[in-house]
Amino acid sequence: MRLAVLDAGSNSVHLLISEVAGGVPLPAHSLKDRVHLAEHVTRDGTVPPEGARRLAGAVARAREQAARWQCDRLFAYATAVVRDAANRDEVLATVHAESGMRLAVLPGEVEAELTFLAARRWTGLQAGPMALLDIGGGSLEIAFGRGARPDFAYSLPLGAGRLTREFLPGDGRPDREALRALRHYVRDSLKDVAARVRWEEPRTVVATSRTFQQLARLCGAAPGRDGPFVARHLARRDLKRAVRQLAALPPDERAALPGISAARRRQAPAGAVVAHQAMKAMGIDRVTLCPWALREGVLLRHLEHGSHDWWPGAVLRHGTSAARTRPGGGTASRLPHRPPPDRAPAG
Repeated sequence: MRLAVLDAGSNSVHLLISEVAGGVPLPAHSLKDRVHLAEHVTRDGTVPPEGARRLAGAVARAREQAARWQCDRLFAYATAVVRDAANRDEVLATVHAESGMRLAVLPGEVEAELTFLAARRWTGLQAGPMALLDIGGGSLEIAFGRGARPDFAYSLPLGAGRLTREFLPGDGRPDREALRALRHYVRDSLKDVAARVRWEEPRTVVATSRTFQQLARLCGAAPGRDGPFVARHLARRDLKRAVRQLAALPPDERAALPGISAARRRQAPAGAVVAHQAMKAMGIDRVTLCPWALREGVLLRHLEHGSHDWWPGAVLRHGTSAARTRPGGGTASRLPHRPPPDRAPAG
């Protein structure tokens, strides 16, 4: 079975194609189209028409790629940047009109639940009572559970992109007073949820998302090229130093630091503040990085249910059989290492 997930996020549209083996979605192909949608959002939360069209173009290209790979199912959704947009319906209508895709809009709590499902599957029950932290562009997801599903899940408007627009705009070094205001806002927003996580006393705290991955790399974790099975951790004391380091530099100089990508250089200080304040408020000294997150959670939920009745939107179907015709003839039950060519080779 070949499954695909299309994630329309704050910075990029990410297509993940997986082949299912033994009930596990194994990555086969990935396509990322950077649209920087969050940078186009106005202060009143509106996505301008050019931003919506850019998103629609990226979604259309991802859909074409999924069709070339003959995926059995394609799950497409938009995250907080669209979910919380003042003109959400107009953005979704533009994407549908120009790409043919109807993006599902998942509630933030559902995102947290699905991300927890993926993190639990990755870490296993040996992790014990587990808390989850995931910093996106528009929201912070928090969950806790003792089994495969979370006992509770929250979504707070504490995304790195959102807070950058609201507290740290501009291309220079963040103002000291603005950073102080940001810390106070994050601390106040986390108060109730943090108290509940502290009370539960999780044995393991797992962090997902690109923000945490880049911060962990900045603080000395192994680079991505070492593969997903290398243990990666992020200590709160190291993160505190990283906050000061990022705040002392303008965006272009941040991009030269280990782990900090050019696409996220502007929002890196806000993401670091959220991560540090969350760990501090919850009494967490160290988090364990998990490479699986929301996209894998969507696939795992589908595999558990055996259908897509639970999915809040439309699901596209491209392939109809596990055995597919190779571009040059014959059949293949596994994915090729690269996408099939546009046409079969002659002869």
